Amino acid sequence: MKNFINIADLSSNDLMSILEEAKKRKIKRKGFNKSAPDDDKPFEGKSMAMIFEKPSTRTRMSFDIAVKQLGGSTIILNPDGIHYGKGDETLKDTAKILTEYVDIVMLRTSEHKNLEEFGKHLEIPIINGLSDQSHPCQIMSDIMTFEEIKGPIKEKTISWIGDGNNNMSNSLIEAAGKFNFNLKIGCPKKYSPDKRILKWAKKNKVNLLVTHKPELAVAESDCIMTDKWVSMNDKVNKKLKKKNLKNYQVNKRLMSLAKLDAIFMHCLPVGRGEEVTDEVIDGNKSVVWTQALNRIHAQKSIINWCLGLR
Repeated sequence: MKNFINIADLSSNDLMSILEEAKKRKIKRKGFNKSAPDDDKPFEGKSMAMIFEKPSTRTRMSFDIAVKQLGGSTIILNPDGIHYGKGDETLKDTAKILTEYVDIVMLRTSEHKNLEEFGKHLEIPIINGLSDQSHPCQIMSDIMTFEEIKGPIKEKTISWIGDGNNNMSNSLIEAAGKFNFNLKIGCPKKYSPDKRILKWAKKNKVNLLVTHKPELAVAESDCIMTDKWVSMNDKVNKKLKKKNLKNYQVNKRLMSLAKLDAIFMHCLPVGRGEEVTDEVIDGNKSVVWTQALNRIHAQKSIINWCLGLR
């Protein structure tokens, strides 16, 4: 039994093998109907419980479709509709029940500690569908997308623009260490990466540059990435944060400072006219819709890895 909580938890070989399987499965599905199962149906007769503490479009749909394509079924749970560690039932007991009912759990949570605590009591694998500290499934999809378009990501340069201290940037730093690519983060000083992830990056010899000049961050970049300036449930002054980040918008001028063939990525949902202009996200350098599609394929392979079905 293996959990998928943080990219840092896995070896480089395991991460690369997950993506290789995802690419192969995607190719084999050419011509299939969207919800038709894969030929081998490795998840047939099995089920996944999906728990959503936070609203979701892509995570909910992509995991549901992923499980169907693997031949299995899903049960979607809302914490308000189940006990989930509330006063009349401990989190431990909820975990024990799920262990008896399903084969694997996916949790999308506001607090990373819930993943770790829940995972301690489960006797089946748990997948991080998003937390306040990391978003590993999205980053795996992003790397898959990059490699489909531009080849191996090793030694390529990725630029992150905007808030350098959020779940996406954390997972991206971990990925830079595991996949050996160069990462440049352009962010205001106030939104620099957390000291703990910077310590991990230094220990693992990540080729990381943190700068407060977005122009420097995108120079010679193969891919520019960003995210919403204000994420769901952010307990911040939204107007002030947007004001602080206004000079970190990905627009045509900033894209022009990267390599000529650089691509643009965004995990969605997007704040059009804020972190990115319509001209960029709807332009020919944007691969955001392929990113969203590849969530399905990357997550299928993650499920298989967790359960040893490959």
